[in-house]
Amino acid sequence: MANINIDFDKITGKIKPMHAVGQPPFKGGGFGKGHDFSPIQILKDANIPYSRLHDVGGAFGSNRFVDIPNIFRDFEADVDDPASYDFAFTDTLIKGLADYGVAPYFRLGVTIENQCVVRAYRIHPPKDYDKWAKICEHIIRHYNEGWADGFNYGIKYWEIWNEPDNREFPDMNQMWTGTPEEYYRLYDVTAKHLKACFGDKIKVGGYACTGVYGIFGNPEKYGLEIERREEKRYNSPREDYRMNFLYGFLDYIKEHNSPIDFFSWHVYSTVDTAEKMADFIDKVLTNYGLGHIETHLNEWNNSHDRLQNRDCSYASAQTAAMMCGMQNKKTSMLMYYDAKYVALGPYAGFYDVKTYEPSNVYYTFKAFGELYKLGNQTELNCDTNGLYAVSAASDTEKAVLITNTTGSDQVIETNLEGEFEAYLIDIDHLMTNEEINPKKFTLKENQVILLKRGIK
Repeated sequence: MANINIDFDKITGKIKPMHAVGQPPFKGGGFGKGHDFSPIQILKDANIPYSRLHDVGGAFGSNRFVDIPNIFRDFEADVDDPASYDFAFTDTLIKGLADYGVAPYFRLGVTIENQCVVRAYRIHPPKDYDKWAKICEHIIRHYNEGWADGFNYGIKYWEIWNEPDNREFPDMNQMWTGTPEEYYRLYDVTAKHLKACFGDKIKVGGYACTGVYGIFGNPEKYGLEIERREEKRYNSPREDYRMNFLYGFLDYIKEHNSPIDFFSWHVYSTVDTAEKMADFIDKVLTNYGLGHIETHLNEWNNSHDRLQNRDCSYASAQTAAMMCGMQNKKTSMLMYYDAKYVALGPYAGFYDVKTYEPSNVYYTFKAFGELYKLGNQTELNCDTNGLYAVSAASDTEKAVLITNTTGSDQVIETNLEGEFEAYLIDIDHLMTNEEINPKKFTLKENQVILLKRGIK
């Protein structure tokens, strides 16, 4: 028997955007047609606040969207001339997001080049860092200040590059062929320029860290009391390189007083792994005097093995567990990779691969969106490992989300009073309304439940 007790009158904080996404869904359109952004409606329906613009469209960007070389196509052109910029496709994308009330999280940089061993095209350090920073400035002015027939969207988050620590050898690195020090300098030059131009109107950060898996290979080295993992994934020159990259970056920005409003990082692993990484990142940032900045886990997926995990109840249960678990960490935001509609690869979990209808994974986001809408997190105590739960309340509503990743069915007793509507999520239930006694019920293995009621 599992016990969950909730005190809706005791507010413990805010429900954070643990259900933000990367790569918004849209369709390519037919001959003579533009893109169809109507699939973004499902993000609005789920109260999803942000979509990260990285690897956007087609086969990772289509050479048209968002990337600096897609917008500023000739690096030798005049940086101050509006004619040097091609905003056409990115304008349509950001307008599509705005039409459905989803804010862009804009990655300033390039798309991953997975075949860089053949030839790398756009992942080299810019020829001129100052000019690159000015290009970024003009992109922000276009979208936030109306420059070059632009807009006034007030986009808040601007991320400098993505995963420059991806691989330890420049000719193998799919995101950055330069040295770590060259990236540190690019970050410093760009962040200082953008903050000088826009101040607190925007938030600038990076560096979309590939992950700190190395902490598990040698926890004592990093001052951690966690179980050592012997697998190669945690013990390799690559992971040593990534850990050294992190410390080198923090040393550099501390020495150069580089502005940073948020630190972004990635993980593709279990909830437990993500939680331990989050604790470590918070600890390191605090040690560097940066404990006050936001931390964004802006790429994650813990059920991306399609054959075993993605198209089943495991995926929605693990997804809900990640959102609930990280809600109770210091982490400021999560962004799931990804919500794409086209080219449904193993990471694109929002749609059923056969029907292209929203999947059970999507409905976990919609369920968490119900908590996010209420605003306030409330006190909750659960006595069973593997059950993840978060409760929320507004002046007029109460809700609790519970997911069962224990490995077996669980009989759950709660202290909930009154009539609660119950919605189940698994491969056979897409947030399906069911008659359930909220005081005592059985939650099957890999099943998610949302309980909510109005306050009379």
